[in-house]
Amino acid sequence: MFIDGLVNSDSTPVLEAAAQFAARRQDVLVHNIANISTPNFQQRTLDIRTFQDRLAEAVDSRRQRFGGNRGDLDIRDSREVRSVRDASGQIRLEVNPGTPSGNILFHDRNDRDLERSMADLAETVASFRVATDLFRTRMQLLQTAISERV
Repeated sequence: MFIDGLVNSDSTPVLEAAAQFAARRQDVLVHNIANISTPNFQQRTLDIRTFQDRLAEAVDSRRQRFGGNRGDLDIRDSREVRSVRDASGQIRLEVNPGTPSGNILFHDRNDRDLERSMADLAETVASFRVATDLFRTRMQLLQTAISERV
C-alpha cells in the first residue's frame, strides 16, 4: 500500500518509538517524584542505553532486510521494554521498569534522589520534544507533498 509505505519509511517509525519510550519513561519518573516521601518506596527506572541499542539494532536490521530505510521496524524486547504490534500494525511499547541501585537509603527505607529524578525528567522531556518536533516536520513534508503545494 502506498500510504503504508510513506508512514513506515525513513525515520518515521524510529521517531515514533523514541517518543513512545520518552513518554513511558516520563510516566515512571513522575511516579517516582510523586512518591518521593512515601516510606519504603523504591524508585523505578527505564534504561535509556538499552533502548537506544535495541532501536539502533532494529534500524540496522531493517536496512539489511529491505536494502534501505523502508519496511517494518522490529525492536527486540529487553527486560524493561517490550514492543508489541497492535491490530493496525503500529508499534506500541510496554514497559516493566527496573529498580536502580546506588541511591542512598534513608531512615524511612526510601531510596529517593530528587536531584537525579529531576535531571532525568528534564532529559526525558527534551528527548520527547525533539522526537515529536522531528515527527511533526516529517508529517508536514508529507502533507505538502500529498497536497502538491510548494
